[in-house]
Order: sequence, then C-alpha cells, then structure tokens
Amino acid sequence: MRFPPSFLDEIKARLPVSDVVRHRVKLMRAGREWKGLSPFNAEKTPSFFVNDQKMAWFDHSAGKNGNIFDFLMETEGLSFPEAVQRLAHDAGLALPRISPEAEAEEKARASLHEVLALAASYFSARLTSGQGGAARAYLSARGLDTGLQTKFGLGYALPEKYALRDALAAKGIPVQAMIEAGLLIHGEDIAVPYDRFRDRIMFPIHDPSGRVIAFGGRALAKDAQAKYLNSPETVLFHKGAILYNHHRARKAAHEGAQLIVVEGYVDVIAMTSAGFEASVAPLGTALTDAQCELLWKMSEEPILCFDGDRAGRKAAYRAIDMALPLIGPGRSLGFALLPEGEDPDDLVRTGGREMVSKLLSQALPLAELIWKRETENKDFGTPERRAGLERRLGEIAREIRDEALRRYYQADFKARLYQFFNRQFFSKDGTRPFKGMAKATRTVGPKPPWQRSGEPQSTLAAPPPVSQSLAGSPLFRSGKSSLPPREGLILLLLLNHPGLIGKHIEDLAEIEFSNAEVGALRDALIAFSVSPAAAAPLDRTSPDAASLRAATEGQGFGPILHKLDAMAAHASHWYVKAGAAEADAEEVLKQALSLHHRARALHKELQLAELALGKDSSEANLGRLKDIQAQLSALGGIEAAVDGFGVQSGRPGGSL
Repeated sequence: MRFPPSFLDEIKARLPVSDVVRHRVKLMRAGREWKGLSPFNAEKTPSFFVNDQKMAWFDHSAGKNGNIFDFLMETEGLSFPEAVQRLAHDAGLALPRISPEAEAEEKARASLHEVLALAASYFSARLTSGQGGAARAYLSARGLDTGLQTKFGLGYALPEKYALRDALAAKGIPVQAMIEAGLLIHGEDIAVPYDRFRDRIMFPIHDPSGRVIAFGGRALAKDAQAKYLNSPETVLFHKGAILYNHHRARKAAHEGAQLIVVEGYVDVIAMTSAGFEASVAPLGTALTDAQCELLWKMSEEPILCFDGDRAGRKAAYRAIDMALPLIGPGRSLGFALLPEGEDPDDLVRTGGREMVSKLLSQALPLAELIWKRETENKDFGTPERRAGLERRLGEIAREIRDEALRRYYQADFKARLYQFFNRQFFSKDGTRPFKGMAKATRTVGPKPPWQRSGEPQSTLAAPPPVSQSLAGSPLFRSGKSSLPPREGLILLLLLNHPGLIGKHIEDLAEIEFSNAEVGALRDALIAFSVSPAAAAPLDRTSPDAASLRAATEGQGFGPILHKLDAMAAHASHWYVKAGAAEADAEEVLKQALSLHHRARALHKELQLAELALGKDSSEANLGRLKDIQAQLSALGGIEAAVDGFGVQSGRPGGSL
C-alpha cells in the first residue's frame, strides 16, 4: 500500500519520536536528547538515544536507527503499512484513500513545489540583474550584504504586471499551476490573471524540509497599499502553522543556540548576521498555538524578542494569553523587552552582538511578564483594586492546564502579592498590622438582637475551634502566646520541617488564618520557597530549619518566632520538634490542614446564619445557627488517630 509523502510527514510532525518510543523504552533527559536502554540488546549503560528535532532514534549497541515507522517495524515486527496505520490512529489522522484522484493530488503538490522553486530562482536572478539596483540599495542600507542575500535566497519582483507569469509560462508552467501556487491574482472579474508581487523585495518562505512553499514581499514604493504582502493560503502554505527560517533555525537550536522569535523577515536576517542563527518569525500575524508547538520541538524556552513599541508589547501580551493553556514542564516562553521605538534589526546595527546578548540575558520568565502586565502603571490604593488584582491572577493561573505547574503559578502569584502589598498592611518590621487597619477590622454599630437577648454570641472574629487535647496541651497552655492553637501548630511544623512547604504549597497558599501574624509568616514562608528574590539566605536546594529561621528573622518576623519558641519550649507534643521524622510531621500537618479547612468552612456558614438571624429571628434561622454551632463543637473534639503514627520517629503509635 502506498502512502503520500505529505501524509507520512504529517504523522511525523504530530508524533514526537520520544512519545512513540517511551511506550517501550524508559527514557531519561540527556541535554536536548533522550536516552534509555536498548530494546534490542540487554545492557546496563544506555546506548539508545532519541532526537525529536531530527525525528529519529539511534541504537549504538545494535547499530540501528530510523524514524517512528522504523521503530515499530523493528520492535514489534509490523509491516510498513501496519506501522503507518497504527501511528496514523495515534496521531488522529484518517488513512488517505489511495485512488487515482489522490495520486493525482499528490503529484499536483509536487508540481507546485517545482513551480515555487522556479519562481524563487527567477526573483533571485532579477535582484542581481541591472533591474534590481534599487532593491540592492535598499538591502545594503538595511545592512543586508550580498552574502546574506544569497544565504536567504532574497529576490526582486519587477514592477511589470505580467513579468513573472510570462517568465514561468516560457518554461512550460500552466497559468492554473501559478494560481494554485499563489503567484497570480485571479477572479471572475479579472480577465487575465496577473502577478501578485510587483516592485517588491522577495523573501522565500520554506517548509521544515527547506522547500519553498510561499513568499513574503516588501514594497519598495513608499505609497504602496501594503508594506508587506504574503502569499495567500494554498495547499502547501498555512501561515499560522509555519515559521520563517524554521529549517535553518532547527539545526542551530539542536546544536545549542538560543531559539529567538522576532517579528519580521529582516529582523531574522539581522539576528542571524549577528551570530544568532536560531532566529525565526511568525508570518505577519500573532504567534499561534501551532507555531508554539514548532518552537517547543526545538527549545524548551524560546525567547520572544518583539519590537519595543506599543504594538510589540501588545504582541508579547497576546502571546501570553495564547500560550498559557499550553505551557508545562519543559514548555514555556521567555521575553526580551526592547527599548522603546527599537526593533531587533535596529539593535543589531547600533549595538551589535554584545548588545543583543545583554538584552537576551535579561529576558523575563513568563510569570514575571504576567506580573508586569497586571501591575505596571496601575494604582492599587484601594482594597477593591487589590482584590481585583488577586482575582485576576487567580483567573490567569487557572488557564494553565498542567496541574502541577498551575499549583506553582498559584504559589508564585501568592508570594508576589505578599511582597507587593506587605508594606501596605504591616508596620516596617513586618510584625503587626497598621493602626488604621486594626481599626478598620473592629465591629461597629448596634449588637445583633440575639446578643442583646442572651442568645449565643457572634463568632465573626473567632478562630476555628481545636480539640481539647491540642488546646489544653502544654504546647498552648503556657500563657505566653496569643496565637490560635492549630495555626501555631501549622507554623511550627513548617519551620521545623521546611521540606513540607513545597510538598503542600497549594493547600498552604489557599488556607485562611484568623490571625494576621500567622498569615503573614505563612506568606513569607511560601515566598522564601518559590521566589529566589524573596530571601537569598535560604538554600533552596536543601532547605533546613536553621536557614529558614535566619531568613524569616531577617524579614522582621522575630516577635512571632519568639511566641512560637515559647510554645515549643513547653511542648509535650514531640512531633513539632525539629528532630521528629518528616513523615510523622507530615501526617500531623495534613490532619491539621484538613481540620482547619473544615472548621473555616463551618465558620463561614455560621457567619451567614448569624446575619440571617439578625434580619429574621425565626425559629428556623435560630435552629440553623444552633446546628452549625453543634457541628463546630463536635469538630473541636475530633483529632483523628493517625495509623502507625510515631513509628518513623521511634515513638509509639497513638493520636494527636
């Protein structure tokens, strides 16, 4: 069974070799490749390598190599048609019907490649002829010498209306083929099709294999209707799925060059001339998800280097919104922000390679540019605006489909919010609320009717209840702490076992504390764990209690640390000590977080019940209030036993 080459290319484009191979071989990252043990020989040292950029695998021990079809044929004994059918199904492609019509279509595609190759040669010849003087002068003024013109196959389209048509017709190319290749303008009201590109510098656009599939034309006339003009969509060319200079950049990126995305053809050529060979550009439109997929096949974090004007900044921001659902481990974007009014071409000509390298070294990670977009030149002087920022960041994080990455973005945004607003909510030493804030939290106005009549008191400001075992333990009976018992317990566990912060960062970021000091310290601990700028003293590769304490004290949290020290000094609950096994401390933390979340939920329900009773003192509303109070009271007596608790620390099993 014969399959069209374009169909086989589409399967290979949709299925990275590593995705196919890892069903049979356990792969590990090895730089820009993957490695694993040979599926053909028993070995202890990996000699099997996969290169997604080259779309190939290599087995040095067996002396074999090939593409995804070869792999299935070698490892599963499939025939070529069977391998194609299997992989087409995995790629979500229907098998083509091999018919005389299909074969004719494939031949037509091949003939279009030939037509476009002839057109590229024609344009190139016109540039070097006497007719291309003005075009050569323009390119020279832009710093594009003859070497670059030849390397990128630049050309020139004559001003005459039928110049290209007549030249190709003389070589036996039918007018219909020129139309299908996007070279001629035609229509019902056009009696004679004519050249699409006239008096323009021509930039050939290639597919990943290096074949010409379209053109971009830059007008020489200042009054031209369109400064840049691309070929229309054809059977070969879909501008949202192609990158300019992809076929050259792919090789350079594989060899270790930084992948850079700029906005235009000349920018790509200028960057290449400065030594940045792995430079590409979208084709006159905003970056698309298909183009992002092409980028990530070449590099885990390409850098977008758009123009330093308002349009360039908007293009970068649009790229953020497009990419958010697609990013994940090994799939992100960096952003190099150019000075106002400059583009990469300007930067190369004025500052050369050194200036470009400096700019790229200062590229912002995706999270940093999101923060810049949401906060730059904006006023957050009111609680509503601050809450709006927090809500917006939450919405942005939820766009990320990868669950693990989404959690880290949520934690990162939480840390940034803490650092950004810290000075607005806390005194200079970071330990107590401003007086104005404290006043704002006091309850004002008449007491609710049930307080005046002896009914249960309001618990709007009350912390969630804890068990008598915990509240009555020496840990919290010392009288030297005003911290809520379970909230203090959570902080002690984190301070003495810093490794738990990263493991439970999402739950910690979302938990609501009733005590402002506790909440501030929790936010600082998260900031220390996810943001290098937050606390340089903390060793993030292997955090320990001592370095964490030094970092928090350096941020002005000494007073609350002393309160926690006073608790720990009187503690009979051994699991809060630094010497307890982390596995045991983690069991206590998970239980404390679970109980605290439940208590806070009931507490909110109680607030609503109190408000309802204040508006309507009916028996139903009073019954609802008492029912919630009963649940809270019952929850206070539940500190569930932990199965096998204490075994890791050499303690007898038991409960909190």
